[in-house]
Amino acid sequence: MRTRVTLTLSLAAALLLTSCSGGSDDGASGGGDGDVLRVATEGTYAPFSFNDPDTDELTGYDVEVARAVGEELGMEVEFSETTFDSIFAGLEADRYDVIANQVTINPEREESYLFSTPYTVSSGVVITRADDDSVTSLADVAGLTSAQSLTSSFSEVATEAGATIETVEGFTQAITLLKQGRVDVTINDSLAFLEYQKTTGDDEVKIAAEIDEPSEQALVFRQDSADLQSRVDDALESLRADGTLAEISERYFGEDVSGQ
Repeated sequence: MRTRVTLTLSLAAALLLTSCSGGSDDGASGGGDGDVLRVATEGTYAPFSFNDPDTDELTGYDVEVARAVGEELGMEVEFSETTFDSIFAGLEADRYDVIANQVTINPEREESYLFSTPYTVSSGVVITRADDDSVTSLADVAGLTSAQSLTSSFSEVATEAGATIETVEGFTQAITLLKQGRVDVTINDSLAFLEYQKTTGDDEVKIAAEIDEPSEQALVFRQDSADLQSRVDDALESLRADGTLAEISERYFGEDVSGQ
């Protein structure tokens, strides 16, 4: 009797472990092949990706676009919040399937990653302290110190313009260092700055210059995720056609920035 109970318990434990192991493998499968789409985002980059101060829930333009894509694909969306400078490493390590964080398409990134069709078109701006009138164009940042996320496209813009880079984890830290006088400028998305100014009323910083060329932002995939990229592109096309992208855009910016 004792032996039979022991065997029964052992069998039950083995079945339980097998079941748990199978579930874990399904959830960890890369490329969005299962029922879950694993999405990486900062969670600190309003209005694109941030935690609502009232509810502490992750929200934002990029977050809502990713959720709409998941719904269109019939997949549950699972978000991972991480710093921008580690976001690509996490994608390469298969910790998630896609990045949704206002990633600008540029030639260097296209050599390493796949991009969806763009879902945002915006302009970069040079931000200075409000009392600083020395910067009126991108060329004026030469020789200055600019606060940037090291792997961001704006860091590349600042470097090419001749600035020295002070590495930060995100937009909020960049603005803090700027106001403290520890850096001279920061270059970022005009939509992010306008949202920051609208929500904080901060008049200590300003847009000093605009970058001439508008940029396009898209979802990012590993090179081995061509099938997922194609399905997401189809989903984005449907969301564009039925007005969903425009509706999300209007909600956050008061205008359509989805590049339709």
